Amino acid sequence: MNKGELVKEVAKVVSTKKEAQAAVDCIFSTITKALKKKDSATLIGFGTFKVGQRKARTGRNPQTGAEIKISARKVAKFVPGKALKDAVK
Repeated sequence: MNKGELVKEVAKVVSTKKEAQAAVDCIFSTITKALKKKDSATLIGFGTFKVGQRKARTGRNPQTGAEIKISARKVAKFVPGKALKDAVK
């Protein structure tokens, strides 16, 4: 499912596709803002979006085989909730 398909599904519940697009955009931007502030966004029964830290490491250039340094960075992580895990089983 992509964003357009998600908007179509939300439009079935709200009155117009325009309102559905606004709702989906609002959800994504709110989660993004929370992660930028290093907060987590928890949706009970669905899961938690949070910021994780990756350590610096050494990698290899696949074309030349030369070692390269990969710097530490922050990454977005998603941890599914129990209800989502059970639904996927």
